Amino acid sequence: MHLNSAKRWSGKWALITGASAGIGLELAKLLAQGGVNLVLTARRADRLEKLAAELASEHGVRVEVCVADLAQPGAPDEIFEFTHRKLIEVELLVNNAGFGAFGYVHEIPEARMSEMIQVNCAAVVQLTRLYTPGMVERRHGDVLIVASVAGFQAVPFNSAYAATKAFDLIFAEGIAEELAEFGVRVCALCPGSTNTEFQEVAQQPGRVFRSAETPEKVARVGLEGLVAGKSSVISGTKNQLMMAGERLAPRRFVARMAAKMMRPGES
Repeated sequence: MHLNSAKRWSGKWALITGASAGIGLELAKLLAQGGVNLVLTARRADRLEKLAAELASEHGVRVEVCVADLAQPGAPDEIFEFTHRKLIEVELLVNNAGFGAFGYVHEIPEARMSEMIQVNCAAVVQLTRLYTPGMVERRHGDVLIVASVAGFQAVPFNSAYAATKAFDLIFAEGIAEELAEFGVRVCALCPGSTNTEFQEVAQQPGRVFRSAETPEKVARVGLEGLVAGKSSVISGTKNQLMMAGERLAPRRFVARMAAKMMRPGES
């Protein structure tokens, strides 16, 4: 992302969930480089504090840390209260936090799937609902929601995760049209395989990540898409072509091909 693009938020505040690693961390770096003040939130206080100190020192921006676990239903309210208490006006909301659960649906712990739906879907809606009224009142503001190319199709052995990302994608595209008349932009960032902690957390097979993109590249694509006024953006030419091709194929065929790629135990 060129620094000119970051001028949209320079001197203003951005809130990033899941900021301690991966795409969230790279988004924080890019925005700080562009002079954007940051509220960083995630579960790991040590990582957040270290990142906050580094970004504030290197780029002269203000950085606040709010430790929160979005698997807990009350976390979005806690984050909103934190920014309200500090009189922080959030100009850019980045709903980045999320995780997956790989395997047969009948073997994944129910609690794990419920937490995933809470983080990937419910928290996204809650935070968006908390911060967009202020944006609408001011007639300016931006929301970036990190979805996935998995949201365009069924992904066997990652079925619940793909469903949560389909939710994020459709939610973002819908509210992008709702809020446009108020000067609020919304964009869904749809990465493919990315070199982050996601694979380890989801326990997905390494073969799926052989052509993974860097989180820094994905973060740039997301911010550039948002600045350009897109309601959704797919990171990577290969992913764009793959999604275009899948629209022409029967949905059952696409699911079967995905199952062959994702099946546990396959090399």
